[in-house]
Amino acid sequence: MLARLLSAPLFLLLVVVPSVAAIFYFGLIAAPMYVSEAQFVVRSSSQPTAGTLDSVLAGVGFGTASTGTTDAYVVHQYVMSRDAVRDLQAHHDLRALLARSNVDMVSRYPRPFEGRSFEDLYQAYTRFVTVGYNSQTGISTLRVKAFRAEDAAAVANALLDGGEAVVNRLNERAAADALNDANRHVRDAETEVVSSEAALTQFRNRERLIDPARSSLAQMELVGKLETVLATLRAQRAALSASAPESPQLPVMDQQIQAFEAQADAQRTQIAGQDTSLAPMIGEYERLVIDRDFAAKELTVASASAEEARLDLNRKKLYLERVVSPNVPDSPRLPKRLYSIGITILTCLLIYGVVVLIIAGLREHGQ
Repeated sequence: MLARLLSAPLFLLLVVVPSVAAIFYFGLIAAPMYVSEAQFVVRSSSQPTAGTLDSVLAGVGFGTASTGTTDAYVVHQYVMSRDAVRDLQAHHDLRALLARSNVDMVSRYPRPFEGRSFEDLYQAYTRFVTVGYNSQTGISTLRVKAFRAEDAAAVANALLDGGEAVVNRLNERAAADALNDANRHVRDAETEVVSSEAALTQFRNRERLIDPARSSLAQMELVGKLETVLATLRAQRAALSASAPESPQLPVMDQQIQAFEAQADAQRTQIAGQDTSLAPMIGEYERLVIDRDFAAKELTVASASAEEARLDLNRKKLYLERVVSPNVPDSPRLPKRLYSIGITILTCLLIYGVVVLIIAGLREHGQ
């Protein structure tokens, strides 16, 4: 029975031949591959480090660690991008690393059925590099396979350096946008302060007054003194008129009273009552002072906002921290020869069993 099974063409085709090929390839031909592994996190200085309660809760659907996840995926996208392949090709000759001598043609690049274009190189690159994210710890793991231990470690270090450069570019772009906006507000506020100060200076030069309000106070004090003198003169005249109605001093005192009244009226006119009086000047002056003070406050607020923006940028600045640096493996981890051979034989047997069942079903259906 066993001899007939082994001699069956279908069994030979689906099980024996692939299994022998797998034993021959994985046992004798498959090139050893070294795996360099590194772990890193991407976070800001204000973000809790991996392993805190917030990170644990975020891993099961709670908490607020989504920002850190997004930042880490930015690096992931770079690692698995064509930009990373270009950088590796430019600085480390990626084609040569993936096509080392004494490597079987199934494992190396290019395979017999692969081209030599950049897109083919990128597709081959994805076979050698993987990156993953652990949502519970917030740690990303980078794995690089190569045919030499030094090559694997060199590529892993280069990818981490490139990811750090991407993070730095994001920081620079965010800083430039935020600071440019804050500095623009400061410049606008400074321009407004200068303009309001110039308007106030122009008013003072035109009216030849430093502060119309203070000048009006001086005028009012003078009017008050004139009113006091007038009251005294009127009282003296009344007393003299009562005691000596025909006194020759009465006309003189009347002239003095009229002079002081005219002077008081003139001073009142300078304070208010005409377009050239101090009252409209005070209104314009106070408006200019309010504009200047408001502009100064705007400048203070804009300067404080700019400083707060700088501090906020420092708090939100992203960092790529290497939790575990890329190692130089001292022994190959791939291929797993016995495991691969066993999987191949088991898969072939399953395929053979499915085909036999299909054939049996077709025969039964035909009968």
